[in-house]
Amino acid sequence: MQFLINVLDNNTGTATGNEIAEIDAFNEMLQNNGHWIYANGLTDPSNAVRIDNRSDKNEVLDGPLYNEETYVSGFWIIKADSKEQALELAKLGSKACNRRVELRPMHG
Repeated sequence: MQFLINVLDNNTGTATGNEIAEIDAFNEMLQNNGHWIYANGLTDPSNAVRIDNRSDKNEVLDGPLYNEETYVSGFWIIKADSKEQALELAKLGSKACNRRVELRPMHG
């Protein structure tokens, strides 16, 4: 099973040196244990662009979809044998990055 772990932030800025070291160690553990698929950070939501080209609408708007204080600042895509295992990995990810996270199963 594949899962998405979204890292939730609230304008706290970039990770500290200690947080980066913990994230690197978490990433290495995921890779060594066969849970790693992909991970990355995201730029600030102010860099977002919304596109709607349904029915050739050709609408392009600057800015995030939602103007909320909390936003997704990064993510992991992981493999796990069960939702329970994914939950345990998400807890470790939350601790490593010192942020709240959201765990969601992926289709297929």
